Amino acid sequence: MEIDEKQNPNPNSTTPPPAQIAPIEPPIPLIPPPIAPIPSVRPPNGETAKKTTEDAASDEDGDDSAPEYEVSEESRLFREKKEKAKQDFLMKQRAAALAVPTNDKAVRSRLRRLGEPVTLFGEREMERRDRLRMIMAKLDSEGRLDTLMKVLEEEEAAVNVEDGGGEDEGEVVEYPFYTEGSTALLKARYEIAKESVVKAAVRLGRARRKRDDPDEDVDAEINWALDGAKSFALDCSEIGDVRPLAGCSFSCDGKFLATCSLTGVAKIWSMPGVNSVSSLKGHAERATDVKFSPTNDQIATASADRTAKLWNTEGTLLNTYTGHLDRLARVAFHPSGKYLGTTSFDKTWRLWDTETGDELLLQEGHSRSVYGLAFHPDGSLVASCGLDALARVWDLRSGRSILALEGHVKPVLGISFSPNGYHLATGGEDNTCRIWDLRKKRSLYTIPAHANLISDIKFEPQEGYFLVTASYDMTAKIWSSRDFKPVKVLSGHEAKVTSVDVAADGQSIATVSHDRTIKLWSSKNAEKDKAMDVD
Repeated sequence: MEIDEKQNPNPNSTTPPPAQIAPIEPPIPLIPPPIAPIPSVRPPNGETAKKTTEDAASDEDGDDSAPEYEVSEESRLFREKKEKAKQDFLMKQRAAALAVPTNDKAVRSRLRRLGEPVTLFGEREMERRDRLRMIMAKLDSEGRLDTLMKVLEEEEAAVNVEDGGGEDEGEVVEYPFYTEGSTALLKARYEIAKESVVKAAVRLGRARRKRDDPDEDVDAEINWALDGAKSFALDCSEIGDVRPLAGCSFSCDGKFLATCSLTGVAKIWSMPGVNSVSSLKGHAERATDVKFSPTNDQIATASADRTAKLWNTEGTLLNTYTGHLDRLARVAFHPSGKYLGTTSFDKTWRLWDTETGDELLLQEGHSRSVYGLAFHPDGSLVASCGLDALARVWDLRSGRSILALEGHVKPVLGISFSPNGYHLATGGEDNTCRIWDLRKKRSLYTIPAHANLISDIKFEPQEGYFLVTASYDMTAKIWSSRDFKPVKVLSGHEAKVTSVDVAADGQSIATVSHDRTIKLWSSKNAEKDKAMDVD
């Protein structure tokens, strides 16, 4: 039997293979071999998978089950994490650019209008405000915020029209943003500008000298001041009135202390024995604050009868300032002693000429009652705070609001400038004291100061090395201005501490309270210095 070489490829084989019958198969179409090898399932080194050729694409047009390239689990998770971080960053950026109300009632109302829960279990004011901010940012990213706000504005406009508060159609009412000031105000602005330039130059020159002089050791000075603050102790306690006391203030030379109470009477006391000198009777309702002039022995008082009065130490009434539409809260003297600032529950603060009694400036800007007022040591700026949880810094030379300090979540009651010129302290009902840097225009530090609201706050008037806060938790506390750590707790009152003041030499602190007592706290270092002077 002849063996075909094509059928038996092994010519050395001697045993013939068994006879096999090949099955009948349909003809196989000729397919050209692939030009390039099929790519691997996973793209190497994370490179993007590409389609092979135009011919392969044309072949896949008729095939719905085109091959999909798989991505590793690690790569997929990394991409998702990166995309999520990007979206979170964009969301926070949008949220930071949105204006969110600081008043908790307004925040609740906005949440209710947006159809969100008004409050969550265990949620506090700041957390609720942050939640509203993120909700608004989410709506903004989805492009629904403008539409929703327009609908809300239309609803409010419809309610106003139904209530009769809308204007007639076609009538356009234009309200001027600026109001024309008087000639006296213009003259006062010129004087304030001139005096502030001189005081600022002196302050900056002293700061440069401390920085450049090798003999000046600032840290040693601060340590000495803080050591003196640690030694503060109760020196004297005196019953101030038959009703709770509301305010206190040292004279510029430290020889007198003025207090006021809910009886409407202010009293002058001699220091350091706290002996009564005179009584200032004239207000029809309770007195809310009292302040000594920084240049002389004149005293200003504020009252709930909507007036402020100017007195001398003998008890003689010098002037009365009328114009506010609601009760007064605080009163403050300009560093020059020529001007007086008052705050009121009519949502304004006003500037008065102490000599003529004329109202120089009526300043609006707060959405709720204005409570605290403080003048810059140079006299160029004034800061106000109020029940809208906002503090504003105003330029007296131009009348502009140059800073709006947002951060407190409840009404701000106390405010004070540091003698260094660039630190501002505020305290309020959220139990915190915030330190603001006017150069950076932001909050520098937040002190969780007390267990109850902060009623008043004062910097040490010489260099501002420490500050004192008074609170309704029946204590006053001293804090370092270097690192804002607690230095001393002044405890002894049996009721709410309503006001605090620091003497010009920084060696005495006075506090008044609802327990009707005046307490004088003195530094033991001052006594040692006096003993050394005697020796």
